[in-house]
Amino acid sequence: MTLLTPTLGAGARGRARRNRAGFGDVDRPTRRYLTKATVTLFAVILVVTYLLPLLYGLVSGLKSPEQMTDPRQEILPMSADTATIDGEEVPILEVPFEDGTRALALVDRGREASVFVDPAEPDVLIEWEGRWRTLEPATRLDLHWDNFSKVARTIDLPKLLFNTGVIAGLGMAGTLISSTLVAYGLSRFRIPFEKLILASLIAAIILPRFVTIVPAYAVYQRLGWIGTWLPLIVPHFFANAYNVFLLRQFFLTIPRELDEAATIDGAGPLRILMTIIIPQARAAIVAVALFHFFFAWNDFFEPFVYLAGDRDKYPISVGLYGFIGLYKSSPNLVQAGAMIAMAIPIAVFIFGQRFFTKGIDLKGSLK
Repeated sequence: MTLLTPTLGAGARGRARRNRAGFGDVDRPTRRYLTKATVTLFAVILVVTYLLPLLYGLVSGLKSPEQMTDPRQEILPMSADTATIDGEEVPILEVPFEDGTRALALVDRGREASVFVDPAEPDVLIEWEGRWRTLEPATRLDLHWDNFSKVARTIDLPKLLFNTGVIAGLGMAGTLISSTLVAYGLSRFRIPFEKLILASLIAAIILPRFVTIVPAYAVYQRLGWIGTWLPLIVPHFFANAYNVFLLRQFFLTIPRELDEAATIDGAGPLRILMTIIIPQARAAIVAVALFHFFFAWNDFFEPFVYLAGDRDKYPISVGLYGFIGLYKSSPNLVQAGAMIAMAIPIAVFIFGQRFFTKGIDLKGSLK
C-alpha cells in the first residue's frame, strides 16, 4: 500500500514559514505599514536623543542658582510656592487629608498641630494635626528669563553679533564668488593638469588647518594683519577646497546642452555662468553659503589666535568663552549664554534645511 504525502505549493510554504516566524497571515500592506512605523519610531528616538542636550541647556538656562543646587533635582525650573496672607509671605505645603492632598498655606506653626489656610479662601482656618516639617512644599513653574538679559548685558551682545555678522558675511561673500568661479572653470573648460588639480583639492580637504596655522600666522604678522579681521576674511576670497569640490560636482550634473544653446544665442562664458549655471545650482550655492555661515559663527580657534586679545573685535564664540571663564561657578548663566549663541544658527538651519538635501549632490564625474 502506497502512502500519499500532500505537497504544499509555493504560497502555502510561504505562509507556513511566516507562521513559524511569528508573522501570521499579515498581508503585504500591513507589513509595509509596520515597517514604516518601525523606521519612523527609530528616527524619532534618534532625533530625541540628539535634542536632549539642547533641551537640557534651555531648561538649565531658565533656572536660578537655588534651583540648580536643589537636592531634589527637578527637571523643570520649579520653585517652592508661597502665598501672601495678611501682608506676610508664608510657604504653601502639600497637606494630606482623608479625602486627598491639598496645597495649603502655613500660617501658624506648631509642634504637633498647625494651622493652615486655603490661598483661595484665606479667612477660613484649617487645623491639621501632625508635624509640618515632614510635609513636602508645593512647587510652581518658575522661569528665570532674566538670565538671558543678564548674559546679553555682560558680554555686550549687540557688539558681538555685529562683529560676527561682519566676519561671517564678508567671508561668505568671498567664498561664494571665488568658489563659484573656480568650480565653473573646473567643470566646463579643459584645463591642463586637471586631475592633478582635483587631487590637490582633495588633499587640501584632508589636510587639517592646524598644520598650517604657524606659517599662516607668520605671513599675516609680516603683513601687519594680526589684531584685525583681515586674516578671518581675506583668505575666503581665494576659494575653499571643499566648497570648490562640492560646487564642481554639482555643476557637472547640469546638462552641457544648455551651455551650447546659450552659446548659439551669442552668450559668452560669464553670461552662461550668470544665466544658466547659477540659477540651476541655486540650492548648492545656498548650501555652501550656509556651510560657511555656520563655520564662521562657530569658529573659535582662528579668531582667538589672530585677534590677539582685542576684545572690541571678538566674535560671539570668543566673547562667550571669556564669559564662561568669569561665570563658571554659575552653570545656569553659562547655559543661557550657550543658548543665545546657538539661537541664530538654529533658526537659520530650520529655515534653510531644505537646501542641504538639494545642494549636496556629488553625482558628477571625477574624470
